[in-house]
Amino acid sequence: MLGAARRQLGSGPMLGQVLRRLRPAAAAEVARGYSAAAKEMTVRDALNSALDEEMSADPSVFLMGEEVGEYQGAYKISKGLLDKYGPDRVLDTPITEAGFTGIGVGAAYQGLRPVIEFMTFNFSMQAIDHIINSAAKSNYMSAGQISVPIVFRGPNGAAAGVGAQHSQCYAAWYAHVPGLKVLTPYSSEDARGLLKAAIRDPDPVIFLENELLYGESFPVSAEVLDSSFCLPIGKAKIERGGKDVTITAFSKMVGYALQAAEILSKEGISAEVINLRSIRPLDRAAINASVRKTNRLVTVEEGFPQHGIGAEICMSVVEESFEYLDAPVERIAGADVPMPYAANLERMAVPQVDDIVRAAKRACYRAVPMAAAA
Repeated sequence: MLGAARRQLGSGPMLGQVLRRLRPAAAAEVARGYSAAAKEMTVRDALNSALDEEMSADPSVFLMGEEVGEYQGAYKISKGLLDKYGPDRVLDTPITEAGFTGIGVGAAYQGLRPVIEFMTFNFSMQAIDHIINSAAKSNYMSAGQISVPIVFRGPNGAAAGVGAQHSQCYAAWYAHVPGLKVLTPYSSEDARGLLKAAIRDPDPVIFLENELLYGESFPVSAEVLDSSFCLPIGKAKIERGGKDVTITAFSKMVGYALQAAEILSKEGISAEVINLRSIRPLDRAAINASVRKTNRLVTVEEGFPQHGIGAEICMSVVEESFEYLDAPVERIAGADVPMPYAANLERMAVPQVDDIVRAAKRACYRAVPMAAAA
């Protein structure tokens, strides 16, 4: 693979030119919505177009993983890329996550920009030493001499009927590690803008997609479809404004939070929904600003509750905005058990819209000024 990369980029001056390329800076954060969306796009097509455009713009970008080439991706994210860019830049690998992840990290050491696809992030556990000890720590351990511009991407979290070993959410796992950035797209806009940002970033990025969202369509504007479009890492998006309670969510749970907010609105409760987009770095400023306005907080995630994203958000609010809270923070998370296989038990193990609605009502209806209660 490295030989192929050298043939593609050459050695010495040519590789140096690639390393000196100035990538476009991330665009300013997109406004909450657009007055007129140009078209609808699936999350699958958004990811595919982002990969295509970044590979076209930068010859140092290449894709590697199981079935990404001839089969065009297990979920067809890489459809058409092998025909367009050839086997030197779209590389099918054996079923050996530790092997191809290590090759990818080594290629990033040499100035290339690998995009490593895991068929599911559960399989990233086979490669976790390369991700954490090699990719995440090398910049620090080399005193900044080694950059590791690599993206690890693939479906994360619960799908449907695939059991405990294929259903875990790894957001909290990887967000725990200094040196990594962790992104969690929800919409097509998120998928396009954040994947482009991840590929352009000089640091290793964990890009957590959701299998059940690939076929979902979302409105996208002409700005989102522009090849220069990019979203800033570390910035959340207010998907719906509100004044009574803040609901934070990421990935598929953003859709559930929006459904819950719509139900709550019919009962006179105005919920503000924050799409986190970025788990590490976390947009603490946006979260705390919302809580200081609504005085109540509900966190939503698919992962296990202990040491989860909701726990970190809660601590951030306690540290920075405790005096603004009018009710205890409500945390909605997956059940603290391995994912059951049976469909009825699986549904009970992951958050549902009704869970979010009930939590928001608890926060609103039992709200008493905490200072007064003391």
